[in-house]
Amino acid sequence: MAGFKEEGSPRLDGLQRRLGHRFGRQDLLTRALTHKSFGADHNERLEFLGDAVLSLAVSALLYARFGESDEGDLSRVRAHLVREDSLHRAALSIGIPDVIRLSDSESRGGGAQRPSILADAMEAIIGAAYLDAGFDAARHVVQRLFGEVIASTEADSWAKDAKTELQEWLQARRLPVPTYSIVATRGQAHAQTFEVSCEAPALGLTQTGEGRSRRAAEQEAARRLLDTLKASDRPGGPLRS
Repeated sequence: MAGFKEEGSPRLDGLQRRLGHRFGRQDLLTRALTHKSFGADHNERLEFLGDAVLSLAVSALLYARFGESDEGDLSRVRAHLVREDSLHRAALSIGIPDVIRLSDSESRGGGAQRPSILADAMEAIIGAAYLDAGFDAARHVVQRLFGEVIASTEADSWAKDAKTELQEWLQARRLPVPTYSIVATRGQAHAQTFEVSCEAPALGLTQTGEGRSRRAAEQEAARRLLDTLKASDRPGGPLRS
C-alpha cells in the first residue's frame, strides 16, 4: 500500500514543519492522511470535522481582514477559499501527495494527485489539528495555508462572474435560467473567435458576446444581457412598467 511507512518519518516531520503544527497525537495525523481505500481507520470523519473548522477559521480571518465588507462579499471570498481546487492547491504546496496513504490500486490509478482526495485530506488534517490542540492550533494551520492569499487580495476581486450573477438575478424573480448557444465561430483552429448568444426566454431578450473561448464569449453575452436587465429594472424601465 502506498504512503509513508511509519509515524515519525522524515516526510511526516517535514509536513508538520510546513503546517506549523507538531502533533502531540501522531495517530490523528496518520488517520488524516489515510484514504478509505487503505483501511477502515480512514479520514472521512476527520474530514467532516475539518470542513466546519476550516469554515470558521477562514470566516474569522476574513472578518478581520475585510472590516468594511458586507456578508455577501465575505461569503463569496470564503466560498472560493474553501472549495476543492483551493484545498487541492494547498495540499500540493505542503506535499500531501508524498504522504497520503492509499491502496495499491488507488495509487496506481493516480489517487495521490486526485484533487478530491487531496482536498479531503487537507480538511482532515485541519480537523485533526483541532482535536490535537484545539481551535487556536487549527486556526494557525489555516492561517499558514491561506493567510497570504487573504492578506494580498481585495474582496472586489472575488466578485461573482457575469453568468452567476445573471442566473441569480433571474432566479430571484422566479424566472427560468438563461440559455446559451454558439452563433458563429471564426478564424483558424488555433486562434478562433466565438460568438455566443445569451437568451432570457421568459423576457424575450437576447444579447450576444464574443471571445477567444466559448466560456469567455458566454461571459460577455451574459454581462451584456445583465446590463440590459438591470437598466430595464430601474424605475421607469420596461420591466417596471
